[in-house]
Amino acid sequence: MTIKDKIQSLSADIFDQVVGYRQHIHANPELSFKEFETSAYIKKHLEEWGIPYTEMANTGVVGLIEGGIPSDQIIALRADMDALPIIEANDKPYASKNQGVMHACGHDVHSSSLLGTAYILNSMKADFAGKVKLIFQPGEEVLPGGASIMIKEGVLENPKPQAIIGQHVMPLIDAGKVGFRSGIYMASTDELYVTVHGKGGHGAQPHQNIDPVLIAAHIVVALQQIVSRNADPRLPSVLSFGKVQANGATNIIPNEVKMEGTFRTLNEEWRQEAKKLMKKMAEGIAESMGGSCDFNIMNGYPYLINEEKLSDNARLYAEDYLGKENVLDLDIWMAAEDFAYYSQVTDACFYRLGTGNKEKGTSFSVHTPNFDIDEDALKLSTGLMAYIALKQLGN
Repeated sequence: MTIKDKIQSLSADIFDQVVGYRQHIHANPELSFKEFETSAYIKKHLEEWGIPYTEMANTGVVGLIEGGIPSDQIIALRADMDALPIIEANDKPYASKNQGVMHACGHDVHSSSLLGTAYILNSMKADFAGKVKLIFQPGEEVLPGGASIMIKEGVLENPKPQAIIGQHVMPLIDAGKVGFRSGIYMASTDELYVTVHGKGGHGAQPHQNIDPVLIAAHIVVALQQIVSRNADPRLPSVLSFGKVQANGATNIIPNEVKMEGTFRTLNEEWRQEAKKLMKKMAEGIAESMGGSCDFNIMNGYPYLINEEKLSDNARLYAEDYLGKENVLDLDIWMAAEDFAYYSQVTDACFYRLGTGNKEKGTSFSVHTPNFDIDEDALKLSTGLMAYIALKQLGN
């Protein structure tokens, strides 16, 4: 029996178990850096299988499986564990039991799949060469990102992997298929917090006031010039303000306006330059109109790059495991992901797991109250990652 045959057989054997893992984690979601029960659940299974682990970043878990054939090759596999502050709208037996918290980004799928992968690899450890690090990571959804903390705490050391692999649900792709992209894949992200100061007063006497609403409106419009006139048109950039709060009334001009937004791009040099330009422009507009502006930037995740040789190889392994017709090309994605931190310090491959099925109603976007998956995706999520890992280790 080939490695692929063994993995596919084990994957089929544990499918129902993995569905159970996923439904348990989905029903018991926990917010970023508060994944205490999820962490305990994962550690319980690793202990049952005799897989040693260490704890990192408070709730993070790092397991290690050593193959029985001596080798200096090491690969890391990563899954995130945290949920989102969303009220779930799904009426399923496994719907969230924690009101206002939901696994709406598929991290329940990632964690349960990596548990399944761990089971498969542990069952085969006598027959393969190399070591596999299992990274169950907290806090992907909020800054500074659990990946950055785990890296600082040494997750990519002792032993040091030559590469890291991650997968993420994609409801736009049908269950049974996966997607790959080599090179730059996902955007950096920075959060913008802007306060425009003016002088409030009666709406009928604007000449006696300094209107921060008008100043803020000018700033929002003008800042789009940063994207349309300062950025290289060949370089994707996104600047969006999703929150503008004035707290005045029909006849009251407020003293200040608060705004919150995001800036995303795919180049670190331009990222830093753009932030300087935005701050300078906003402060200049406010001053020219008689007000002032506090323009604060919270630096977020870097862009994510899939190392080309590793990603090309992983794609070939996926084609071998699933069939070429089930492996798709991915376009650039302007969302952000803290897996990017790993990709900045070691060879990385981040691919997409199809979870959509319109007939089953599982094609809703991530980060929405109706998000769910076609659990048939779990038939391949565990085995594919195990296969990629063992092939990359040279087995």
